[in-house]
Amino acid sequence: MKKVIVIPARLNSSRLPNKILLDLKGKAVIQRVYERCVHAKTIDEVYIATDSHKVKTYCESFTGNIIMTKDTHESGTDRIAEAIKNITCDVVINVQGDEPFIEAELIDELSNSFENKEVKMASVMHKIESVDVLKNHNVVKVTVDKCFNALYFSRSIIPYHRDGWESLINHHTTIPEPLIFYRHLGIYGYTKKFLLEYSILEPTYLEKVEKLEQLRVLENGYKIKMVETSYDSIGIDTIDDYNKALEFLK
Repeated sequence: MKKVIVIPARLNSSRLPNKILLDLKGKAVIQRVYERCVHAKTIDEVYIATDSHKVKTYCESFTGNIIMTKDTHESGTDRIAEAIKNITCDVVINVQGDEPFIEAELIDELSNSFENKEVKMASVMHKIESVDVLKNHNVVKVTVDKCFNALYFSRSIIPYHRDGWESLINHHTTIPEPLIFYRHLGIYGYTKKFLLEYSILEPTYLEKVEKLEQLRVLENGYKIKMVETSYDSIGIDTIDDYNKALEFLK
């Protein structure tokens, strides 16, 4: 089974323009993402997919695996689907271009879920410990069934803790036992066949309401296998995130 990583690298981010080319102690964000990915033991090749010649020129300094795509894609998934059409592979891992500290072990955990032939798509979740994180609408939450298939993703808090909501939200800083909430981490895996099918599905109601494209999968009746990990994401979406990343590197 051949497995590849494709890193979608869009230059024009609305919240932090040019973020993938921001310098992190001598290396751009996108280079650090790539260098993390190549350490994954279960991955055969790592590619960068971009519509920017500026990104392409920078990335040529450390890899030749760059695929130019159209500039009309509205999501990283669509960009990856175009990029892998001519790549021979069985499984595609989508690692975001703004995750410079992504762990190779996490990628391998996700990749290994495809040893189960029934899995068409998989993603990763992390247990939330802080009430502040739980209340943050920029943090996507996920709830799962007993087989760790996703039931729903939301920017709202799910599930709703009916008997102790006011106490949880207003009087706790950490989440008390036995309550469990999961944060969705934005790394995905797909079989190549399913990714190509998924990319041509029409956007769905819940996807458009929540602005979460993975909901398109659930709304069309497919399953997303969730992998629980101890790894916590440090993505770069804002200038504050970038400053935190610089501090982290110290």
